[in-house]
Amino acid sequence: MNYDIDQILAYEIKREIAERYFGFRKVIEEDKQELEEKVRQQSFILEKRIVFDLIRIYALLDDADLIREFLDLCSLDPALFYDPILNDSKPIRERVLEGVQTRGFTRRGRYQLLVLDCYERLAGHVLLYRKNFAELMEFRSVIAEEIRAFYRQNDLGSILGFLRSLGRSDSCSGLVGGMEPGMANELEKKMLIEPPLPIEQYLPVVESLPDPAKTARTLKKLAARAWRLHGGTGLAGVLDGSKPWDRFFTSRIRERRRGG
Repeated sequence: MNYDIDQILAYEIKREIAERYFGFRKVIEEDKQELEEKVRQQSFILEKRIVFDLIRIYALLDDADLIREFLDLCSLDPALFYDPILNDSKPIRERVLEGVQTRGFTRRGRYQLLVLDCYERLAGHVLLYRKNFAELMEFRSVIAEEIRAFYRQNDLGSILGFLRSLGRSDSCSGLVGGMEPGMANELEKKMLIEPPLPIEQYLPVVESLPDPAKTARTLKKLAARAWRLHGGTGLAGVLDGSKPWDRFFTSRIRERRRGG
């Protein structure tokens, strides 16, 4: 079977243009999907670590004014990171405090150290979140540049115009699908690749927290005020000594206080 040379050339041109156009486009779409997955992972860190740490601290402080002072200390927006309903929920409080390891000899000492430990854990999770957030911003910028480069090199309107300029034969007109004037613009709109939205549109910006060593004194004062308010009420399962010598030591302190 003999093939017209124009048909062969037209087919090769069409294939080369399609492979370049859709190949580059596929790379961009895969990068966008990867970014979306990384954003979901970061959201998990925010919800399951940072928010979890915060709710644990709220449960320990157990006072709205002290909680707001704590948020001010951390430069965290209460509108984003504090919902009184969470702290008032007994099941949530029990869950966030379940399995918490404590250290210290007295209930008050364990309570104070637990507040400090929870803050140190929170600061570490925020540091990881900020590191990942910066990487997401950089990845998003790379994708946006890929899209700009794609349209510089693969302008669909220019491609269709080039195909029309090949000739008016049936074979050449088939390359543009018999597209009528104006349809090219519609096709461009449908195939437009939008750059990803700024990461701030998906995830909140969390400022770095003060160094735990530098905030220890302030946190101890907050913990002391909280202890004077509630004395560890509702934290018995967390603060009570679990070892015989621990319970003995605590009981001796109480006896001395009563004797004094």
